Amino acid sequence: MGDAVAGLRRPFCVGLTGGIGSGKSTVAALFAAQGAEIVDTDLLARELVEPGQPALVEIAAQIGGDVLVNGLLDRAALRRRIVSEPETRRRLEAILHPRIRALAEAHVYSATGPYVILVIPLLAENRGHYASLLDRVLVMDCSPERQVERVARRDGMGAGQAQAMLEMQATRAARRAIADDVLLNEVDTDDGGGEDLARRVMALDLHYKALAVAQRR
Repeated sequence: MGDAVAGLRRPFCVGLTGGIGSGKSTVAALFAAQGAEIVDTDLLARELVEPGQPALVEIAAQIGGDVLVNGLLDRAALRRRIVSEPETRRRLEAILHPRIRALAEAHVYSATGPYVILVIPLLAENRGHYASLLDRVLVMDCSPERQVERVARRDGMGAGQAQAMLEMQATRAARRAIADDVLLNEVDTDDGGGEDLARRVMALDLHYKALAVAQRR
């Protein structure tokens, strides 16, 4: 536990994870609508690379100024680099992951909702870094084919690049292996899957609230 949260009692915390295109953001929003407090490590990462932030300076120094445009991080350029250059990915993770973990801890301990949903896309790859913050793990699950389809459509990229990004992450089996709960999300909202997903989130919300109350006793 960091010095910033020493002596504080941690709220009940659920780690929400899943591969790219699995629906993490959609489900996080559904939990937020039920009153859960959301801490999203992707959003924390974005804060860390705002202009003037030390992490952005370090990225430019270690990875190269070509990933900056007018002082802003060129996310598309960086994404291309990390897909094709494993060493670039390792350097980026070394710069960002400790900072993200520290911010996540501070946000979790300061949360005031009934429980916390901590969104960690790469939890299967970095579980040891977050284990002390989590009481439960919820995995968003869908087929790799559906992931590639969604990412290609969402980010306007070719299926080949989407597949390469998918292959950089933990396997579907590895994510399911760390799950306490699994939400299958094969049907897109536009195809009528929204209502069913919302009902399943509401059921999990009641379960997590009950577990949070039991933890406080």
